[in-house]
Amino acid sequence: MKDRRIIDAFMLEAIAEARKGLSEGGIPIGSVLVRDGKIIGRGHNRRIQENNTMKHAEIDCLINAGRVGSYRNTVLYSTLMPCYLCGGAVVQFNISKVVVGESRTFPGSEKFMLDHSVEVINLDLDECVDMMKKFIKEYPSLWNEDIGK
Repeated sequence: MKDRRIIDAFMLEAIAEARKGLSEGGIPIGSVLVRDGKIIGRGHNRRIQENNTMKHAEIDCLINAGRVGSYRNTVLYSTLMPCYLCGGAVVQFNISKVVVGESRTFPGSEKFMLDHSVEVINLDLDECVDMMKKFIKEYPSLWNEDIGK
């Protein structure tokens, strides 16, 4: 791991989800949902694996969390800045905080979430950047399809 900053356990779990997605032949983006210091949902981008355009990591994570009542005191961790689809879900469900691995490879919906009172923390982790850069270089058409280009 190139990045020597201390990464909290929840981001490490999101990174593990991203690696799992990559090992399945998918796009390496992972996410976990945390409440009261416990993971209550986890997921990774499954667009390719399930041939489902809506299966972004954050959406997969929320689906896997199931019905949790209020999301107001939850934190969503994602290895990549959420896109507008996923940022919209964050705003819709009043998730109060999003911790992101990086936004250098994709700027996503940070301003949108901030404009809707979501706290966004961007860790700017080299590990997350390197994972995405490698994937984008090796599979540009899959990446462009994922971001709607």
